Amino acid sequence: MEVKIINKSKHALPAYATELSAGMDLRANLSEPVLLKPLERKLIPTGLYMELPQGYEAQIRPRSGLAIKKGITILNSPGTIDADYRGEICAIVVNLSSEDFLIEDGERICQMVIAKHEQASWVAVNELSDTERGEGGFGHTGKK
Repeated sequence: MEVKIINKSKHALPAYATELSAGMDLRANLSEPVLLKPLERKLIPTGLYMELPQGYEAQIRPRSGLAIKKGITILNSPGTIDADYRGEICAIVVNLSSEDFLIEDGERICQMVIAKHEQASWVAVNELSDTERGEGGFGHTGKK
């Protein structure tokens, strides 16, 4: 699938790290480093703008290495970029660790997965079909 992209950053376009990768790392596009204190969140720009085809979204997700090693993750995860959005791709980065974290220009801050989706059409009814689970909610299946 081809996706139109404008790169206003100082960095190369995102790319898949391996042949079977689902996501591409996105890099911070900063004029100066950004300090994230513990429990602080900031919007980090990437300098990227894109035009997704109809029926697709881009999902912004945390990088597992940053999450486990540094406690850095993405809020509103996965964040959705709709096909009609034309603004800059940014990531809401949060520091869940007890130490300051410095985001440098070019730092891989998140990953982006492009996914196909459907739009639902509602059908108003008076009742729903029965299932074994029924209305069982959180924790309904128990521990096994």
